[in-house]
Amino acid sequence: MTDKKGAILGIESSCDDTAAAVWMHGEILSNVVASQDIHKEYGGVVPEVASRAHQQNLIPVVDTALNRAGIKKEDLVAIAFTRGPGLIGSLLVGVTFAKSFALSLDIPLIEVNHMQAHVLAHFARDPKPAFPFLCLTVSGGHTQILRVNSPLEMEVLGETIDDAAGEAFDKTGKLIGLPYPAGPEIDKLANQGKPVFDFPEPQIEGLNFSFSGLKTAILYFLQREVKKDPDFVKANLADICASVQDRIVTILLKKLKKAAKQTGISRVAIAGGVSANSGLRRALQAEANQSDWETFIPDFEFCTDNAAMIAVTGWYKYQAGEFSSQEVAPLARWQV
Repeated sequence: MTDKKGAILGIESSCDDTAAAVWMHGEILSNVVASQDIHKEYGGVVPEVASRAHQQNLIPVVDTALNRAGIKKEDLVAIAFTRGPGLIGSLLVGVTFAKSFALSLDIPLIEVNHMQAHVLAHFARDPKPAFPFLCLTVSGGHTQILRVNSPLEMEVLGETIDDAAGEAFDKTGKLIGLPYPAGPEIDKLANQGKPVFDFPEPQIEGLNFSFSGLKTAILYFLQREVKKDPDFVKANLADICASVQDRIVTILLKKLKKAAKQTGISRVAIAGGVSANSGLRRALQAEANQSDWETFIPDFEFCTDNAAMIAVTGWYKYQAGEFSSQEVAPLARWQV
């Protein structure tokens, strides 16, 4: 399929962001996201609350995406949607809507892996990496190093064996009293402090990651210091954030550098929510200058959960004729 005139609608509902985007003529015409601030009150995403909010937000978000793109639903040639991984209730809302909408328009339905889409977010806007390239995908639920051979052919070289890097950021934030999601706040405070506290680096062989032990080490460190000085966290907040961020970024870059050496690939990209972290971006650029890498960092709007990446992935699958049936069901866990 090579219909360049038709539009692809992308739908994303894997967690707590309801999103819709339109891809047409080789570019993103709209990218709309409705976030759910209510989860800040609970210190994390409440699945049932998230799924109910998706039911309320999805139709207005899709309608806005179509209007901003300046198209009608009859201009759509396919609907791409996140099948997984994610929260099963949230995914169910998006999957059900996509199936119904595609059926009513008699157009193809395209299932998309959320993590694959994060990688292909690099193709939503120039500059686009040439193949093959390495991609470090880092989010609240996943941490992986992928060898990307083509838009639809990716190989997992390493991944976390327990917790994700984004989870380490959020759990640390909870320990030091920061609001959810803590990642952006830690990033901001880290820029005001220095990495003066030394946290351990997990010794994991190969290209896999582990952040569970680091989280435990941070917990014990804080308990020990607060016992000696109840005001320790308040007095050292920026330095704590800088130290935690420095260790997480160091772990990520060390494995990425190892992957580049093993594969001989010097085109390196980052993706996922944590790719918005300024410390990670600076470290990647510094390593690129030293190792002569060609690096690719997505725009901020394509880092966190969005539907533009779903629409882009949908376009590549549309060209390959990879369509889904109306019997497709959401997958809470789904490997790239």
